[in-house]
Amino acid sequence: MSGSSGALGGFGLLPPLPQSWAARLGAAGALALAALLGAAVWRWAGRRAGSARLQRVGTVSGLFLYPVKSCGGVALQRAEVTALGLRSGALRDRFWLLITEDGHMVTARQEPQLVLISVSCENGYLTLKAPEMKELRVPVKLSRKNAVHNCRLFGLDIQGRDCGDEAAQWFATFLNTQSYRLVHFESQMAPRKSRDIFTTFRSKDKIAYPDCSPALILSEASLEDLNTRLEKKVKIQNFRPNIVVTGCNAYEEDSWNKIKIGDVEMKGTMACPRCILTTIDMETGIIDRKEPLETLKSYRLCDPSERHLYKSHPLFGWYYGIDKTGTLQVGDPVYKIVN
Repeated sequence: MSGSSGALGGFGLLPPLPQSWAARLGAAGALALAALLGAAVWRWAGRRAGSARLQRVGTVSGLFLYPVKSCGGVALQRAEVTALGLRSGALRDRFWLLITEDGHMVTARQEPQLVLISVSCENGYLTLKAPEMKELRVPVKLSRKNAVHNCRLFGLDIQGRDCGDEAAQWFATFLNTQSYRLVHFESQMAPRKSRDIFTTFRSKDKIAYPDCSPALILSEASLEDLNTRLEKKVKIQNFRPNIVVTGCNAYEEDSWNKIKIGDVEMKGTMACPRCILTTIDMETGIIDRKEPLETLKSYRLCDPSERHLYKSHPLFGWYYGIDKTGTLQVGDPVYKIVN
């Protein structure tokens, strides 16, 4: 006991305990003293660590990942959050991409009917379904004999392994257009760096085929506020968030900075600048090119000092980088980390 109190005294918590006192304490007294010393150590450690305070700001009401860029999303009850974004089993967020023959990305901005394709995964196969089409099954683990393409997304190069001629023909038939190739990002390939797209990201923020960020968060309240301004209501799917939050005010997600959900920690990096993809009717695949974009422009443009970053794009939702990987699920509290 005297050895323990002497060691703790070395931390400046308590002075060394005389041996004659320790001898008189007996077993009960020794246990009480141990509890006292343990509490003191805990308080000391908390002060030394500068522990942050958690402030609850909402609740997760939806989780989505989008395996094939611009195709339909997959709603989840639980997800793993990796450095490259959400994961559920073999499904990864935007790990598959449609490209032209010369490697440039193809999205719903050019082919709006891509949003009509639903995606699932079973027994090691990615399954794609589309109206009036036989389903397409693509193995998640591709043959090493399949070609690796050099792809181009927003001016940055990234690789992708070709998913085969059957997949290419399936997309050509459904879209009634030129030949495209479906490619898959594999774990040994080098991801893109978010910071090379927008300098607001950190050097550790990396992605496969998303536009620029590992995670996008949007609140139900923000969507509800937008819909009060629209004649034709839009759905959350128009904005393709990864994490949907309820129980907060509209646009409050813009100000959270650092958050914790489950055992995942994330850092806000920038607002999401919106484009014509939001104007696609998710049920018909018809692009409007006007709403909800025009309405968003009427009240969600950036401050003039940030125009170099966002230009004329309206802002809706917030991008987050991953500070600590882990798991989260629908119903989890969302905490703002307050230093």
